[in-house]
Amino acid sequence: MSENINIAPEQAAPEKRKRIFSGVQPSGILTLGNYLGAIKNWVALQNDYDCLYCVVDLHAITVRQVPTDLRRRTLEGLALYVACGIDPEKSIMFVQSHVPSHAELAWVLGCYTGFGELSRMTQFKDKSQKHSDNINAGLFTYPVLMAADILLYQADLVPVGLDQKQHIEITRDVAQRFNGIYGDVFTIPEPYIPKTGMKINSLTDPTKKMSKSDPNPASFVAIIESRDETIRKIKRAVTDSDAVVRYAEGKDGINNLMTIYSSFTGKSFDEIEKEFDGKGYGDFKAAVGEVCADGLENVRAEYARIIKDKAYLEGIMKDGAEKALYLSKKTLSKVYKKVGFYAK
Repeated sequence: MSENINIAPEQAAPEKRKRIFSGVQPSGILTLGNYLGAIKNWVALQNDYDCLYCVVDLHAITVRQVPTDLRRRTLEGLALYVACGIDPEKSIMFVQSHVPSHAELAWVLGCYTGFGELSRMTQFKDKSQKHSDNINAGLFTYPVLMAADILLYQADLVPVGLDQKQHIEITRDVAQRFNGIYGDVFTIPEPYIPKTGMKINSLTDPTKKMSKSDPNPASFVAIIESRDETIRKIKRAVTDSDAVVRYAEGKDGINNLMTIYSSFTGKSFDEIEKEFDGKGYGDFKAAVGEVCADGLENVRAEYARIIKDKAYLEGIMKDGAEKALYLSKKTLSKVYKKVGFYAK
C-alpha cells in the first residue's frame, strides 16, 4: 500500500535587505538643502533598507572649527535626524568619531588611492580656494575617509546629490582596486540619487549649492529657524526679470524655487507652471514660503522637544556607536588580514 506524503514546498529564504550609508557634517546649522537633498529621503528609505546614518564630525575638521560649537552642533545634528523622522529602532544613528574603524580603514585605503585621483577631486579645488589659509592634508584625503565610511559597512547604496557623484566614483575605484588584489572584500556601492530635491541652491546665488557654512544667512533656510524668517528669506530670493514661472535654462533662481515647491507638494514642474500661469513672482514666492514653512513646522516642533532631552540623545549615540562598531570591525578585521597585519 502506498502512502501519500505531502511535502511542503521549500520556503525561500527572505531576501537580504540592501544596506545604505549616509551622513552630514555638523559644520553649521543644517539647512533646507540638507533636509530636502538628504534627510527627508533617508526617512523614506529606512522602511525598505538597512540604514546607517552618521554625524560625520571627522570630516568637519578639515576646516577649522570652534570646539564648543562642534560639540553642540553634533548633538543638534543627531536631534534633527530624529526630529525629521529617522527612527533609532529602524536605523543605526551614530557619531563618526565614536567609531575608530573609520580612521583606521581610511589609512589603509589611502595606501591604495593615487595622488592623481585625489588631485582631480573638484571639492578639494573648491575648498582650497575658499580656505586658502588652511589647505591641509585632511582636505586632500577627504575622499579616502568618505570611501572608508561607505566601505566599512558594505553599503550597497549611498544617497547623494549630483555634486557628490565624484566621491562615489572614487570610492568604487578604490574598492575595485582592492578587490582586484585581495579578492571579494568590499561591496561596490552605487549612488542613490532621488528624482526631486537632489540639489537645493543658494537663495542669494542660485548658481551655487545651498550651504550651511555660507557666511550670508540670507542664502539659506535653516531647518530650525522661525516660520516668519523662512517666509521672509524665500520672498527675498534672487530670481530674474522674466516674471514668468517656468523651468528653463538661465532661470536658476526660479528653477531652484520650483524644485523646493515640488519637493514639498509632490507636483511636477509642468503642474507648477500651470498653477502659476498668469501670476507673478510675488505670488509664487509667497506660495513657496508657505509650503516650506508648513513642511518644516512639525520638524521644528519635534526638534524643540528632543533637544532638551540630552540623556535620550546620548543614549542613541551610545547604542548606535556600539552597533556600528560591531559591523565595522567585521570588515576591518578582514581588511587587516588581507593586507598582512599580524592578528593580536
